Amino acid sequence: MIKSYLELLGRRYGEVLDADANEFIGFALDGATRMQKLISGLLTYSRVGTQGKSIRTVDASASFEAALANLHMAVREAGAAVTHDPLPRVRADALQLTQLFQNLIANSLKFRSRGAPRIHVSAAGTAAGWEFRVSDNGIGIEPQYAERIFQIFQRLHSQSKYTGAGIGLAICKRIVERHGGEIHVESEPGEGATFVFRLPAAAVEKPHAA
Repeated sequence: MIKSYLELLGRRYGEVLDADANEFIGFALDGATRMQKLISGLLTYSRVGTQGKSIRTVDASASFEAALANLHMAVREAGAAVTHDPLPRVRADALQLTQLFQNLIANSLKFRSRGAPRIHVSAAGTAAGWEFRVSDNGIGIEPQYAERIFQIFQRLHSQSKYTGAGIGLAICKRIVERHGGEIHVESEPGEGATFVFRLPAAAVEKPHAA
């Protein structure tokens, strides 16, 4: 409602207001837009555990492809190459697995280096289950911030440099933990980042033939 009235104010009176007043309206609109995104992110975060779908056997490749379809325009605009190895069938909430892939790929698109983004998703069986890796060639992060980035509202960069509410990776962590797994990042500044999430053996099946 606040955003709607600010937009109406700008449209009706923008021509009679001075430059400072129009600038103030712009600042207020920007703040309202950020608040709208923040509330939406908080709702998504809170619903991971309360409104998740049933966990069943799903094809991780299908969830990956759905995430890529949702990010089609962002991938195209960035000139990114997003690839994947054969992915296994797992016991998961299909929608949340899609959201997990989507958030991690979107994160790689946002924090890209000067070159075209290259993002690769792989999975390998371990003694404990499956380990998924989402790797990129982006700006990377300092190792001391490896845990902080998964905390809600924690940002390493200013809003003017990289937009966002600091909720995306917190949602990823919440999704993985709902499935009984864990997530972490392996990275160095300027060397890209690899987000690793694991699903325990009790929650997976053997992969189907590619």
